[in-house]
Amino acid sequence: MSSSPRFRVALTADFFGPDGSTRFPDLGLSTFDGHSHVSWSPFAEHRARIGADQIGSAQGVIVLTPAVTVESVSRSDDLLAIGRFGVGYDAVDVAACTEADVVVFITAGAVDRSVAEATVGWMIALSHHARIKDNLVRTGQWDERSRYMGRELRDRTFGTIGLGGIGRATVGLLQGFGMKTPLAFDPYVTPQVAEQVGVRLVSLAELLSDSDFVSIHCPLMEATRGLIGAAELALMKPDAFLINTARGGIVDEDALFEALSTRRIAGAALDCFAEEPVTQPHPFGTLENVLLAPHSIAWTEELFRDIGRAVCQGMVDLSLGKRPSGVVNPQVFDRPSFSRKWERLLKS
Repeated sequence: MSSSPRFRVALTADFFGPDGSTRFPDLGLSTFDGHSHVSWSPFAEHRARIGADQIGSAQGVIVLTPAVTVESVSRSDDLLAIGRFGVGYDAVDVAACTEADVVVFITAGAVDRSVAEATVGWMIALSHHARIKDNLVRTGQWDERSRYMGRELRDRTFGTIGLGGIGRATVGLLQGFGMKTPLAFDPYVTPQVAEQVGVRLVSLAELLSDSDFVSIHCPLMEATRGLIGAAELALMKPDAFLINTARGGIVDEDALFEALSTRRIAGAALDCFAEEPVTQPHPFGTLENVLLAPHSIAWTEELFRDIGRAVCQGMVDLSLGKRPSGVVNPQVFDRPSFSRKWERLLKS
């Protein structure tokens, strides 16, 4: 790092272990190499919500899990950007950031392959009863195996709620399994675009009724909060599976628990929950037809490397007067007060 950098980037403390070393093999920090005007440093402590005092004089903050609130950006004279390490930003008060003249950007595209692979892996694990069969061997119940006949993906129907990058990547990976034409529900996608992807665009009700695998790949916002409740689960086939790698608040957990425990649907795989982190045994853990992960099923070395490179490049771009990719509040660039701040920081 330069001895006199002018663009300072801070990373939330959850990227690092107690000894200060990174908890992950590659965060893409090498992207800053060759840019001596940029420096980076970690927050001194982890908090569930970022405090304004933690940001200090940083121009950019790269965020893993903490929430960004009104208070976080309440002293943002020098803060230019919040970069989310991922694609979800429901824990970021975007309106407050815009009002404080702070750009919010995500790493759109960097997560697509890894989440798609995890989704396909879970589809196979669910349909072949991988968790249950593993337990039969561990508990010496070999002769119980005939009770758990699996089903292939062949001739089944995949339905994605959300046809963004992850949904499209998943559809692409599934092409070699001999499945039927995939279905998608996404109010923001036209039938023409869906057709180009090889997907049939349908209503949510039709997708739930006709899919053997219902996979959620949409962001959590007011329009999707509680999108899948008791009425929606009742539309699913009894032998269908629900997969959620998006956000917990999209699914009514009580309704899902009821549907799973009564075998109203065949099973589910859940990577996210309404309340996180889950630090006590979760009720879903009592069910044998559920696969669970601590919001990390798609975490791979490649994923963190690609996300890291993307978010670090976004900071470099801003430091050079360029707009980063993945901006979620583009209107901030139309604010004269933001333009003045950006220009001032570039000249500092």
